Amino acid sequence: MLESRFQHNNYLIRRKVFKLFGGAFHVYDPVGQVVLFAKMKAFKLKEDIRLYDNEDMHAELLLIQARRVLDISSEYDVTDSQTGEKVGVLKRKGLKSIVRDEWIVMDRTDQPIGAIREDSTVMALIRRFIPFANLIPQQYDGDIRGTPVCTFKQNFNPFVMKISLDFSADANRLLDRRLGLAAAVLLCAIEGKQD
Repeated sequence: MLESRFQHNNYLIRRKVFKLFGGAFHVYDPVGQVVLFAKMKAFKLKEDIRLYDNEDMHAELLLIQARRVLDISSEYDVTDSQTGEKVGVLKRKGLKSIVRDEWIVMDRTDQPIGAIREDSTVMALIRRFIPFANLIPQQYDGDIRGTPVCTFKQNFNPFVMKISLDFSADANRLLDRRLGLAAAVLLCAIEGKQD
């Protein structure tokens, strides 16, 4: 049985943009309680993000770890730190993500089961190539085997990156919430570095 912190349909993920050495992520449940917290170290060549139960970092709950160093199409293993169970894998589609951000969602045996894509190619191109258009918030849609399961919506704020994660479309629980939350944190950490 998964902890109640992984049972919600809606979450808010926050990351301070102007953090010089590393970064901190807060994940809030629908009533505004912190359910996950991560502190990233600066200047790491290989992403290693550990999500804890709160800001005291008493109990590590999830580990997101890149398989390779500085690779634009790296795979990120997501592991339940309490059980050691591999939850799944998130893989950024490297060069394709230069035009439009796209991630492959894989199960614990590294088999592709879905995708997370930026809202549209046209909007992605506008954000990348028109001055100040990067101020237009991004949206990502997630699916498992073609069935919509979640939406990630960036809220515009010049000082704090916020992503609202909505699992409402996933009535059949096709996507493990832990994997979806890891994807939201990666969107803040990795895609957030593009701007």
